[in-house]
Amino acid sequence: MPNYVLFLQEDPATFADLSPAQMQAIIAEYGAWRQRLIERDRLVDGHKLCDEGGRLLRSEAGQVRVTDGPYGEAKEITGGLFVIRAADYDEAVELTRDCPHLRYGWVELRQVDG
Repeated sequence: MPNYVLFLQEDPATFADLSPAQMQAIIAEYGAWRQRLIERDRLVDGHKLCDEGGRLLRSEAGQVRVTDGPYGEAKEITGGLFVIRAADYDEAVELTRDCPHLRYGWVELRQVDG
């Protein structure tokens, strides 16, 4: 059965003004969704990414250039990811329909090759 990656995309401003109690409630939503995937034996892995932007690496004229990223003017970021197991894209979509992230951003769904 193939694996699929759910890239959780968002506008960073979405969560900027939430109180600690609101953030805890949202974290609980993700935890409950994650538990449902575990109970269906569909969760492979999942991680929230750090808020700092990481690094961008690009090859230019045979040299690797490393910059901080994403840039401050970026309007969209990847906030986290889940890896799920599904028979096909249709099942992966069905497993993702109740992902709480769809209330706060959007999900890019990609099949893992191999």
